Amino acid sequence: MKEYALITGASKGIGRAIALLLAQKGYNLLLVARSANELENLTTLVKSQYSVEATYYYVADLSVSGTASQIAEWIKTLNVPVSILINNAGLGIWGNFGELDIISQASMMQVNMTALVELSHHLIPALKSQKQAYILNVSSTAAYQAVPTLAVYAASKSFVLSFSRALRHELKSTTVSVSCLCPGPTDTGFAHSAGMDALAELAAKFNMTADEVARIGINGLLRKKAEIVPGFLNKLSSLAAKHSPKAFIEHITAGLYKQ
Repeated sequence: MKEYALITGASKGIGRAIALLLAQKGYNLLLVARSANELENLTTLVKSQYSVEATYYYVADLSVSGTASQIAEWIKTLNVPVSILINNAGLGIWGNFGELDIISQASMMQVNMTALVELSHHLIPALKSQKQAYILNVSSTAAYQAVPTLAVYAASKSFVLSFSRALRHELKSTTVSVSCLCPGPTDTGFAHSAGMDALAELAAKFNMTADEVARIGINGLLRKKAEIVPGFLNKLSSLAAKHSPKAFIEHITAGLYKQ
């Protein structure tokens, strides 16, 4: 039986690009996203182009508590061998923390952190049973510094990076390799969905395509890299953030993302 890859946030952007790339590599797909129509369109496309199984998809909102457990139960009922977990689903909200709706920000933390942790916890036993398995957690270059007006988003992505590195160490003696993908600006519509339309034109000058990010991410995953930062400028900015005074970097990012 061919191995399966579970991908959250699979209906668009980086998640969709990863799904198509893994299908090309011969993996069967388990797809999770909020939009039933977009998932149906993706499964139709996969089945028409690749000789893999893409019938199974699950419509879910990971901002709702308990959804990760429901996804894990769904996978158990399918009784298929999962060897790749792609925790790609994520949310971003732009604005001053004290002026933003706290419920929306709590939902963002639920998706970016809690659901990712819960789904990883549920899937690790199954992943360990495979000869070789992988977890890819999608973070962001925002993980490398505090970002005023993206305070909770950046902090949640720092959590993902830290969690991924710790989990990688814990699982190093098992068959499960853990990697963290930290893309910079990517042409996925993130700026619009985060309420950053005023900055979208600036971001577009530095955008990578979702296909580029997916290719670099999966190549890094299969090579068992700990951190994967796609693009030269993104690598440069992440290194600068690591080695420069925090106050200086925060001043720069505040200027870039100011309202």
